Amino acid sequence: MAVIAVDSAGKGFAMDGSGTAPPPDVVDTTTPSVARMYDYFLGGKDNYACDRAAAEQVRQALPTVEGVARANRAFLQRAVRFVAGTGIDQFLDLGTGLPTQGNVHEVARAVRPGARVAYVDNDPLVAAHARALLDADDRTAVVQADLREPGMVLEDEQVRRLIDFSRPVCVLFVAVLHFFPDEGNPAGIVRRFTDALPAGSHVVLSHAAVEERRNVNVGETYRSQSANAALVARTREEVAGLLDGLTILEPGVVPLHEWRPVGGEYVTGAGWTAVARKEA
Repeated sequence: MAVIAVDSAGKGFAMDGSGTAPPPDVVDTTTPSVARMYDYFLGGKDNYACDRAAAEQVRQALPTVEGVARANRAFLQRAVRFVAGTGIDQFLDLGTGLPTQGNVHEVARAVRPGARVAYVDNDPLVAAHARALLDADDRTAVVQADLREPGMVLEDEQVRRLIDFSRPVCVLFVAVLHFFPDEGNPAGIVRRFTDALPAGSHVVLSHAAVEERRNVNVGETYRSQSANAALVARTREEVAGLLDGLTILEPGVVPLHEWRPVGGEYVTGAGWTAVARKEA
């Protein structure tokens, strides 16, 4: 069955090649996308031949990559449940990736039925597909924007419609900051977002771990495959530094499977996780 998305004009197109080709102004089907590669690792269908070929090269460097992707998704869901349990009912998901099962709004609403979620990604296909799925949901929004421009994200009309920045917000940087090199100042990006938040807000973060030595090869693979972003793994201390000025909650900066496990987690040292709170 074809997976249908829509372009910016609202015209549908088929993702799997069985129908109309995607409009050229919507998506580049010749350059691998990190969002579509991640979708492939999760067993999704919203990807193209270039993405699958690049993903297989990553698998050569990190044979456990599917398990790591699932572990990352499971962490996201545990963290959202935890944050919603503190009373927060509005979420800003940055670098959201393609929709799949257990999205942020679904997990949050299991705890806070009225939860609102603004999804942000710079990939036009992500934005188009998410809008098609969430069009009838007036408590979600999908914004195509670049995280390197926090001001544009924070002032976006759709974001402002959903998110009340006078009340605590949860901002998610899940598996996204490792696509920003040091010269891109990822810590500064986090700080610009958190500066806009009131006390009691939370940040959820996961990040590739340089301690998993194969991640260095993964980063080289992303660069060599000309994906739309390179991957930079970082140390535990560097990841903690991305949250400077915030209170990192227990159990601290830990591997994917060690953040408040509920049982059955995939054990891997390939990624760091943390949830932090803004105190003032």
